[in-house]
Amino acid sequence: MKVIYSPDHKLHDPQTFLTSGRLRPSPEMPERGEILQKAAQAAGGELIEPHDYGLSAPASIHTPAYIHFLQHIHARWQELPNASEEVIPNVHPIGRDGSYPTSAIGQAGFHLGDTACPVGARTFHAALMASHCASTAADLVLEGETAAYALCRPPGHHASIDLAGGFCFFNNSAIAAQRLRQQHQRVAIIDVDLHHGNGTQNIFYQRADVFTASLHADPNGFYPFFWGHANERGEGAGLGYNCNIPLPYKSTDAAFLSALDQLLEQVDRFQPSAVVIALGLDASEDDPFGGLSLSTEGFARVGARLAALQLPTVLVQEGGYICDALGPNLQAVLGAYS
Repeated sequence: MKVIYSPDHKLHDPQTFLTSGRLRPSPEMPERGEILQKAAQAAGGELIEPHDYGLSAPASIHTPAYIHFLQHIHARWQELPNASEEVIPNVHPIGRDGSYPTSAIGQAGFHLGDTACPVGARTFHAALMASHCASTAADLVLEGETAAYALCRPPGHHASIDLAGGFCFFNNSAIAAQRLRQQHQRVAIIDVDLHHGNGTQNIFYQRADVFTASLHADPNGFYPFFWGHANERGEGAGLGYNCNIPLPYKSTDAAFLSALDQLLEQVDRFQPSAVVIALGLDASEDDPFGGLSLSTEGFARVGARLAALQLPTVLVQEGGYICDALGPNLQAVLGAYS
């Protein structure tokens, strides 16, 4: 399998993460990209660099104002008196349908949905390179590869059209799906991350050409809290083209695999001709977030079920944080595609 990887992911090195009212070091650190790279190569993957698509890849999903914000906000932020090194909002709009602010502080609150996505001096470049990885993987599949793995960091599935969140800036899975639509009339995104892919859901919620399916820890007690419930099925033309299966806290292999089978039944009814796998590895029993309890053998079985779809497949790296099982879990999934 081709593994699309850029060392420029290391340019995004967030220092802060506010959780449960406490400021802690961010778990979305550059080392996780290095661990995943080595694991992908150990699984037999061929490492290649992404093509440069300029801004066209994120522009296929995200608004011009949002892209401009991410590109320039750090420099603008540094011009503020007593500015922090990273851009972190201290105000958020109750609703986002009012006037668009002109100030850096207001725009930070408008476009950064939480405090888990601080913007550093090189965050934009790293996020852009991640979108290039997803686009290159999609192009390889369009050119005939059975499957390709985009090692995207920072991840993307919490990013909406004009809103960052949950460590995510550009929605790499959505970008890959949009690119696959050049040749495929019906594309499915299957998200197996610990957390619901709320950004992906939002992007396609009113569309019938991309089926979004997410299996995740119950958002009643887990991030992103406000989205990911079973009754969210899409709107307008997209009604019935979104499927969520929330799982109880600490669910193990049996529950996860049973829910995945249900999810794949819904995907099969949609009859896609290509799929994007939003490959979070943070459902692991060893992951520091600790929301679900999937074993490495469980990840191997997840990979086997996904590979059994026998469809052109782009695997896009989402979550999965530093622990001893991170590399083995990725090898377990990718091994199913060898």
